[in-house]
Amino acid sequence: MQKSKKPFLPLILLFIFLNTFFIAGKHLLEKYGVDREVLIVANILFFLISLIAFLLQRNALQKTNPHAFVRSVMGGMMIKMFVVIIAVAAYAMLSNAAFNKPAVFISLFLYIIYLTVEVAIIMKLNKQKNA
Repeated sequence: MQKSKKPFLPLILLFIFLNTFFIAGKHLLEKYGVDREVLIVANILFFLISLIAFLLQRNALQKTNPHAFVRSVMGGMMIKMFVVIIAVAAYAMLSNAAFNKPAVFISLFLYIIYLTVEVAIIMKLNKQKNA
């Protein structure tokens, strides 16, 4: 399997698109009472943990043992789950009364979007001849 940077492209484009929307859509987000700083930080966080999980899974695809891939998927899910739980708990404790529920719910939707893109990329790589 080739080690090109092409598989990362959808994640990078998603990250750039979402950050551009959050920065350019300031007035739209304020109109609905959504804290855009929370969304930008969540987008950065999800991009980084998706990148880490993707690298783990891509490296496991190269191994001959199929259990290595399953372990990497489960490990990636655990990493994501704990990071998201810690991030939401930290935000809730640090923000006190300024806790923005719409931003947290949109952030959780971003998690699903990143997860979908990551799974689509891994499935495409798995279909390759040398996977």
